[in-house]
Amino acid sequence: MDLCQKTQHKLQVIEKEHGIQWSLEGDADLQFLLIGGELIKIRSRSWKKNRLLKLQEDCKTFWHESHRIFKKSHTFSIDDIDSVRMGRQSEGLNKHTDPSVEDQCFSIIFKGSKRNLDLMAHTREDAKQWVKSLNKVISSMRNLNCQQKSEHWIINCMRKADKNDDKKMTLKELKRFLRQINVEVDDTYAEEIFKTCDKSNSGSLEGSEIKHFYGLLTQREEIDVIYGKYAQTEGQMSAKDLLDFLLKEQREQVSMGDVLKLIEKYEIDETAKQKKHMSKDGFLMYLQHEDGSILNPAHKRVYQDMSQPLNHYYISSSHNTYLKEDQLKGPSSTEAYIKALMKSCRCVELDCWDGANGEPVIYHGYTLTSKILFRDVIKAIKEYAFKTSDYPVILSLENHCTVDQQRLMAHHLISILGDALVVKPLGNTMPTNFPSPEELKGKILIKGKRLNKLDAVFTNNNTIEEEMVSEEDEAADCKENGQKAKPKKSKIKLAKELSDLVIYCKSVHYSGFEHAKDNQAFYEMSSFKESKAFNLAETLATAYIHHNMDKLSRIYPAGSRTDSSNYNPMPMWNVGCQIVALNFQTPSKEMHINQGRFLPNGFCGYILKPEFQRSFSSTFNPNKLTDGPWLQRKVFHIMIISAQQLPKLNKDKAKSIVDPLVRVEIHGVPTDNASKETHYIENNGFNPMWNERFQFNIQVPELAMVRFVVEDYDSASQNDFIGQYCLPLTSVQNGYRHVPLLTKRGDAISSAGLFVHLMLIDV
Repeated sequence: MDLCQKTQHKLQVIEKEHGIQWSLEGDADLQFLLIGGELIKIRSRSWKKNRLLKLQEDCKTFWHESHRIFKKSHTFSIDDIDSVRMGRQSEGLNKHTDPSVEDQCFSIIFKGSKRNLDLMAHTREDAKQWVKSLNKVISSMRNLNCQQKSEHWIINCMRKADKNDDKKMTLKELKRFLRQINVEVDDTYAEEIFKTCDKSNSGSLEGSEIKHFYGLLTQREEIDVIYGKYAQTEGQMSAKDLLDFLLKEQREQVSMGDVLKLIEKYEIDETAKQKKHMSKDGFLMYLQHEDGSILNPAHKRVYQDMSQPLNHYYISSSHNTYLKEDQLKGPSSTEAYIKALMKSCRCVELDCWDGANGEPVIYHGYTLTSKILFRDVIKAIKEYAFKTSDYPVILSLENHCTVDQQRLMAHHLISILGDALVVKPLGNTMPTNFPSPEELKGKILIKGKRLNKLDAVFTNNNTIEEEMVSEEDEAADCKENGQKAKPKKSKIKLAKELSDLVIYCKSVHYSGFEHAKDNQAFYEMSSFKESKAFNLAETLATAYIHHNMDKLSRIYPAGSRTDSSNYNPMPMWNVGCQIVALNFQTPSKEMHINQGRFLPNGFCGYILKPEFQRSFSSTFNPNKLTDGPWLQRKVFHIMIISAQQLPKLNKDKAKSIVDPLVRVEIHGVPTDNASKETHYIENNGFNPMWNERFQFNIQVPELAMVRFVVEDYDSASQNDFIGQYCLPLTSVQNGYRHVPLLTKRGDAISSAGLFVHLMLIDV
């Protein structure tokens, strides 16, 4: 089969089975969505309108009717959907519909800040059919491999460029198509491509000519070069050739048995597979799957020891979890808790105040942020705490309530959370250390004030009633931030019922590391505002690390960050702080680093700290490096080769093409922090090539993070963000690797990525 025949065969397969129809062609659920139907869209008790919703022919875009004067229809992509929920599971439906229509309701939850689509079907059966069909199509789209996503995306762009839908492509349509896929070419070059493919001289491309054009477009020269170097057997890679590649280039410890498994897994040509060969298409398939990804596939599951004490782990933690936007007037929402928990956040914050009708509420006190019921938040936590991770969730209570409402808080926690709530220490004797995440699987811990010591649980000395305790340090700091003179710390009366639920995370004021060592039990923990924590990390780093070896520390952003911006979490992790709380609602570089930190180990929200942050004999100081097990000098070589299918930033402007550049950042101990970037490439977001090499010297690899950032160069203003990806250096695979790209909010950009070569070498 020659190249032209291969390309034609490939495109016939694509045309026949393109998009999610690879797995769903002729499927009844898919047909249901393609036909569509009428649903009731719900915005409020009084705003309930009939709207048509249907899946378009590309099997990726949904269309729904709008009655706005200037916008008669709306569309959204399957890629925009975070989840579909059956029943009255959104705030809107819970508030604006009656329990009697529970079975007719469902919600489409979008990624980022886009408003939920709350819908009601006319019957219970219809609602179940919609949810079942939507979930099947979403799952099928997410399960496409990189190559399938790429082909699906290109064919959709071709369809959009074919304005008159005649299945042909004129020169004008070809130029429009190239702009759609983020490539700007001059007219001469466009005409050359067109003439090369227009074998019939008809003035338009059709059938095999479009397939020829597709083959030219998707050819990866950089892959051809690599494949050609190792394909030494009948123009293909034999199993031995592939073994040579994996040993020499990828630096993988593999056997011939492993190689044969890869051929079986990725080779798409049956003849090549029978010969135990890997064709170029199979090789590309391998590179675009998890075995060819920058992230070590072994780290995609829980691979670390989860039986260490809880304080030996970094714990993914959120600050002001209830907020969707800023801290002055933004909305509070149970949805914010759900989104944080679904991102494997394991410590969420509840800012509790007296509410109307005796029901405690959560909001940012003394501000215009909206209020949500404490009870509703606990219900949402119960429902979503363990959907993405089985490991324990900590509820950090900032309690401003009167005793009666505290008692109701305790009642809601016990009645709603049930057996998941830890109400006494594990075991029958007074513990001397934390239990492990493994022992606490499926459990919820309360962090807050406690009236007495924990050993009272095992004695008859637990009859103490409510009394005054100092408020949480963060509450005092928030008030201090709004006043010129430092106010005297308030005291609140603490209800015994709520106090008794605080077991392993008792809040105490920080009075110095020596004081903590001599006077605090392991379960007594302090919260540090960022300025205090950064100062301690700078001046008393080793003492801070030792403090965190047997106690927990929580860090929170300064109260002055009213825009919900974030601080850099790296210096806090460098001194072993576990609960480094960030504003999850704010897309930022700091959140990218946080997402990267918790990406490996099954994205479970817990990462085991390096041994030198757990051993009391350690003298590690991130600011003044000395010899020790932490010092493992390495050179990290990176070659940025190319990018594929970068998104257009201004989709409304047809001629808006990106000029991409790539920046590589190292975040770790101060000595290791570094940043280098490529030159920019003009007018090509489809397949830009750089072939630029960088070198980084790394002293403490166990703490280092690698962040890739792609930007659109702008000579007159700040560069525009295109995509990013971050992961720990210890999870990086050597060799030729694909790097997926994520949005500013951390969601995958379908089919976009970088192709790089990486080598981490001991000095």
